[in-house]
Amino acid sequence: MFKKSAPKALGDEGEARALSHLQQQGLRLVERNYRVAAGPGARAGEVDLIRRERDGTHVFVEVRARASADFGGAAASITATKQRRLIYAAQHYLQPMSTPPPCRFDVTAIEGERIEWLRAAFDLSGP
Repeated sequence: MFKKSAPKALGDEGEARALSHLQQQGLRLVERNYRVAAGPGARAGEVDLIRRERDGTHVFVEVRARASADFGGAAASITATKQRRLIYAAQHYLQPMSTPPPCRFDVTAIEGERIEWLRAAFDLSGP
């Protein structure tokens, strides 16, 4: 059996905490770890959590967990490249829908015991 690396274990724990936190806020889970493979001329992307608000808005959530706020903290670790990959994955997810629902990109930043939910952290226009 393989042992998880410390960053992987921290990320998995953070994702579980974010899932629970957002559920308490009334967001329903639609999908977890939605992945898009890289193809010719395309980049890979992943969305940690896809949630739905009560009003039908789809919320694409990036979860970032850090042991502390050192080095800029969890939210600051979401680079322009990461935003573009999230947007790409979200567009791929929405593509089969004849009428895509309203959407937004949230970040759940976890630093130690603190959870911060950043609504509309960025939009489809990206960085």
